[in-house]
Amino acid sequence: MNKPYYLGIDVGGTKCAVLAGTADMEVLKKTGFPTETQLGPGHAIGQLLGRSSEIVESLGHENLVSIGISCGGPLDSKKGVVQSPPNLPGWNNIPIVKLFSEKFGVQAYLQNDANACALAEWKFGAGKGTRNMVFLTFGTGMGGGIIIEGRLYSGTNDLAGEVGHLRLADDGPEAYGKRGSFEGFCSGTGIALLAKEIVREKFALKQKVSFCNNINNITKITAKDIADAAFAGDKTAIKILEISGEYLGKGLSILIDILNPEKIVIGSMYTRCRQFIEPACFEVVRRECLAPAGAVCEIVPAALGEEVGDYASLSVAMMNL
Repeated sequence: MNKPYYLGIDVGGTKCAVLAGTADMEVLKKTGFPTETQLGPGHAIGQLLGRSSEIVESLGHENLVSIGISCGGPLDSKKGVVQSPPNLPGWNNIPIVKLFSEKFGVQAYLQNDANACALAEWKFGAGKGTRNMVFLTFGTGMGGGIIIEGRLYSGTNDLAGEVGHLRLADDGPEAYGKRGSFEGFCSGTGIALLAKEIVREKFALKQKVSFCNNINNITKITAKDIADAAFAGDKTAIKILEISGEYLGKGLSILIDILNPEKIVIGSMYTRCRQFIEPACFEVVRRECLAPAGAVCEIVPAALGEEVGDYASLSVAMMNL
């Protein structure tokens, strides 16, 4: 094995992955395991270091260029410290970059998962070839990553791109600690909350919906239920996704006016439910944003799909090269 390679570390609340890949994103080795957060950070970190050692030993330490770590925030990318992410209880001020750089003798880099995915889509996915790009997660939550003039912009203390906290309405589903937030309307969590409100109103009017058969099941509604029902033709589910699309358009219009990007790349729920979300979104964007800025901005679905986590951590490893 003579190829230079990078090590990617993907830390999640449910599962973790370690992989080695080349600069052209050929994955050479990959392994994963459940995070088991109840066992504390020491368990997962020990696994990450141990499995990384196995991969490095098999591929040759002399060919390891650098290490990229993708993890949910909050974190301090400059100090390389993970700072108590809500999905990683007990991970309080973990100097994860130091642990890896000292272990393997190469530079390690840390980024929050939204920034890491932004780098991945910019380097290898739907944003490839752009200088100014915004990536939006539109997954369980609504996070963002910003590329300005060919560089990741993370802000003064790694909080750039936290677009989910923007308030788009005086009232609405409460997510990210704020009613009417971008995340409250445009995320898996937000769509489920919006659906619960609308279904309660339907039941109060003695109306039925296909994806919830009685009032006791309202709390169990998920975004997947809404997506499945929309594809089956349920009008209430389709309307819920259209409402999400309208607020997505409002949020995108703000980003277009402020950042003037070439592309906005949107993942997860948007890519899966695009046919229901996009028409309402585009109509609002046409109406709301500055016309010259809107004319040069393409809004597209993310391209990397389920492989984005692999691309993300390896992109972090390559980000300063």
